[in-house]
Amino acid sequence: MTEIKATNVVWHEGHVERTARETLLSQKGCTIWLTGLPSSGKSTIGFSLEHALVQQGRLAYVLDGDNIRHGLNKNLGFSAEDRAENIRRIGEVAKLFADAGVITITSFVSPYRADRDLVRKLHDEAGVPFVEVFVDTPVETCEERDPKGLYKKARSGEIPNFTGVSDPYEAPEKAEVVLKAAQMKLEECVAELAEFLEKHGLLSKP
Repeated sequence: MTEIKATNVVWHEGHVERTARETLLSQKGCTIWLTGLPSSGKSTIGFSLEHALVQQGRLAYVLDGDNIRHGLNKNLGFSAEDRAENIRRIGEVAKLFADAGVITITSFVSPYRADRDLVRKLHDEAGVPFVEVFVDTPVETCEERDPKGLYKKARSGEIPNFTGVSDPYEAPEKAEVVLKAAQMKLEECVAELAEFLEKHGLLSKP
């Protein structure tokens, strides 16, 4: 799916550098990539972080897995190939948002290490900060929560290719932040991420 089919296309450099946009916003664009099992708490943490940052006067935006599949990626399923394309597309979009100076928060299961590494590479090559956050919640806890009833459907065979049941999840080996969400309060998770952003200079002018 990543074959380049367009021809006669040339990259055009703009007249405004990223640092100018970041100075305007008094922050540095970056991608905060939340990964973890379904029902691990990724979306809740992501939207809570977004809310906290906006209340502080920061420009932040969440790209959520389910929401993206309602639009941009609605033509993709859950096979390994489609999952890879799902993550590739959102990696490119997140990079663009971050290049615009936005603190971009993504919430995707993104179960395969190679797919996440590809997204990191995209950001590294563009000089855009990429922060991998592993929401490390045990599958037993995720299944107890199961707000959408997906684990139950997966156990019955109604949903094939379900991460944590019939499909694997490859945990990050070198995530910048690991959140033990089953042991931490939501406020603690958000505070830890905000502290990371502050500590690494992402909440100040370049």
